[in-house]
Order: sequence, then C-alpha cells, then structure tokens
Amino acid sequence: MLGKENMLGKVLACAVVLLLAGSVMAADAANFDDLTLASESYWNGSDESGGFTSGVVDFNNNYNAAWASWDGWSYSNTTDTTTPGYTNQYSAYTGGGQGGSSNYGVAYTGGAVPPTATLPAAMIVNSAYITNTTYAALSMRDGDAFAKQFGGSSGNDEDWFLLTITGKNGAATTGTVEFYLADYRFADNDLDYIVDEWTQVDLSGLGAVTSLEFTLTSTDNGAWGMNTPAYFAMDTMVPEPATMCLLGIGGGLALLRRRKK
Repeated sequence: MLGKENMLGKVLACAVVLLLAGSVMAADAANFDDLTLASESYWNGSDESGGFTSGVVDFNNNYNAAWASWDGWSYSNTTDTTTPGYTNQYSAYTGGGQGGSSNYGVAYTGGAVPPTATLPAAMIVNSAYITNTTYAALSMRDGDAFAKQFGGSSGNDEDWFLLTITGKNGAATTGTVEFYLADYRFADNDLDYIVDEWTQVDLSGLGAVTSLEFTLTSTDNGAWGMNTPAYFAMDTMVPEPATMCLLGIGGGLALLRRRKK
C-alpha cells in the first residue's frame, strides 16, 4: 500500500500535470482569434483552400466560385446586429466574439456536407459557445420574403430552431447534443426566446470524439427545405482537461483525509 508521502507526491505531481494541461488546453481551444482578419471583415473560403484551422481544430469549407457561394465554416469579426437579410450573413447577433473577443466562427448548413470540426486525435471536447447570426435572428423575429415570423401574427405558433451537434469517433457516433437557438413552444408567450447572447453548451457527454458535425432543423419548412436561414455562430470550443488525473487527485485526497482521521 502506498505511504502517505508517496500518495501526496502523486497528488502533487498530478496537480502539476493539470496546470500544464490548462496551458495546453488554452492553446488547443478553437477561439478563432489566431486567425488574421481586417476590421469588419470575414473569410468565406473564396481562396478555395477548403477550410481552416483554429487551435488544433480543423473546420471544413466548400466554396463555389461559379456562384460565389459557400457552405461549411467561415470566420468573421463583423458587428452588424441591425441589418436584415442575406447581405449580413457573417455577423453574430451578439455584435462580437465571446468574452469580448473579435473573431468567431460562422456556420452555414446548406451544403451536401455538414459543418464539421475535426480534431487531430480522439479528444473530449468540454464545451463551445453558441449564438445566432443576425441574419437568422432577425428573420425569425420579424419574418422576411422567404421565412415566417416565429410565433406567427398571434404569437401562439409553436416554432423552434434547433442545432444538433453529433459526436463521431471515426465512423462511430458517440452521441448528440441539442441546443435550441429559438423556442416558441411555451404556454406563456413571454417565455418564448431567440438566443441573443453567447451561451456555453456542454459537449463533454459526447465522450472522446475525432469530429463534431453540426446540423440545423426548424419548424418553418417549404418545398425546397428549411426556410429559416441555416446559420449559427460559434466561439471558444474547448478540449476537456485531464479527467482521469482529476479523478486521481480526488481519490488521493480522500484517502489522505481518511488516513489522517
């Protein structure tokens, strides 16, 4: 059986590992601030590079030069929270990045391949911050030429706009996390909401993943698919710290307390 000093040494060593893991985690986090942008601008894949990397995470992009269109991921620092419509597709409804940062990611799910975040190895992703884009939020709030006003004229229509995040480890699905970007299903219409701030979404329950896939669904659909603009914004995707080491510290300290008693 380990002596008290031996156990304490292991606990302290594990704490050092966690401190180092924290610095690695900060470097690994996809916060988009390691990407260069001029003020009030965006990258949408027009260089046809096929994607980009922030932290250790790869983000896919498909750019169609013939139509000057894109899907997958872009990144942006535009701050327009008032202009409706397609011309303002790159702005987060918060007016900036999470925590006061400039850059953030913007996803469009209208392509054949969903927006995907790919990790260099199987990792546990702790969380990511999610919000609406201005384009989607104003379309849901007010309606437009293509999409309805959420809630309808009476406010009683039970509309919703849902982001589903699917964890993958290779070809295997590890689970899904759902996050409502808008929800009008409450009996009290005062509780209906459209997300207008950066909201932390827990992804740790997906377990060890090599990629995350993002899809959007809505109650507003037509002959050509979803009418709600198929966009959302994301910032600060964070890998999980050394979970087993945390458990080891907890168990070690508990054992030391029992011995002390």
